[in-house]
Amino acid sequence: MTLPRDYTGQACSLARSLEVIGERWTLLIVRDAFYGVRRFGEFAAHLRIPRAVLTERLTALTEAGVLRRVPGGGRREVYELTAKGVRLWPAVRGLTTWGDEHYAPGGPRRIFRHAADNAPIASDGHCTTCGTTVEVPDILVTPGPGLGPPADDDDPVTAALTRPHRLLQPLRD
Repeated sequence: MTLPRDYTGQACSLARSLEVIGERWTLLIVRDAFYGVRRFGEFAAHLRIPRAVLTERLTALTEAGVLRRVPGGGRREVYELTAKGVRLWPAVRGLTTWGDEHYAPGGPRRIFRHAADNAPIASDGHCTTCGTTVEVPDILVTPGPGLGPPADDDDPVTAALTRPHRLLQPLRD
């Protein structure tokens, strides 16, 4: 029996939110969009997701207003987070922190830092040095101890994320 795609009879906001971001792969696509992934091929290569599934998830995220398609270099369009999509950062960050605490024996793969002073950002979103709430464009994602050494077969996204990079900045144009 196939599971339904919605939560019929559930009127709570969490159920409605899960209808948008609760499908397998969807939050990983959103995470990668924060990291600066914009091109279909980069999502596919980094996530190793079937192209048909990626097409379906990108379409759903675009229809829900989480992502938008904008002109890219050449004839192709690229994806970027909308303001609504950027508001998902606390959820993405919270789940990442939870995973780091419970499922990353080698330590976090990524450390989030305040770009202004390079200090780590606490789980509540505040800079551990200056105390300000760090806005998403001011977050620097840097390699953590759990990342490990680069591999020869790393995709371009994984290779780019071995260097410090601001969230939302395209990995390439």
